[in-house]
Amino acid sequence: MAIKIRPLQDRVIVKRIEEEEKTKGGIIIPDTAKEKPQEGRVVAVGPGKHEDGKIIPLDVKSGDKILFGKYAGTEIKLNGEEHLILREDDILGVIE
Repeated sequence: MAIKIRPLQDRVIVKRIEEEEKTKGGIIIPDTAKEKPQEGRVVAVGPGKHEDGKIIPLDVKSGDKILFGKYAGTEIKLNGEEHLILREDDILGVIE
């Protein structure tokens, strides 16, 4: 059964992009030494922020590759996979 979720207001659902297990020099990084990646792909986007009775749309869209803060967002599980729910303010930039 597939779970469908729609974020509210200025929230975004992101799936982390896993980093490589090796460095460029060929050194293998053990799981205990890895940090959680700060890059992700946007899965779903809320309608936007409410200001003065108007809805201001978000600057990101589904499919965008983004950078976010190390401790930003709330971790959730959807269909057995880890995702994050972030506010638009927690997004640092879009990778083009």
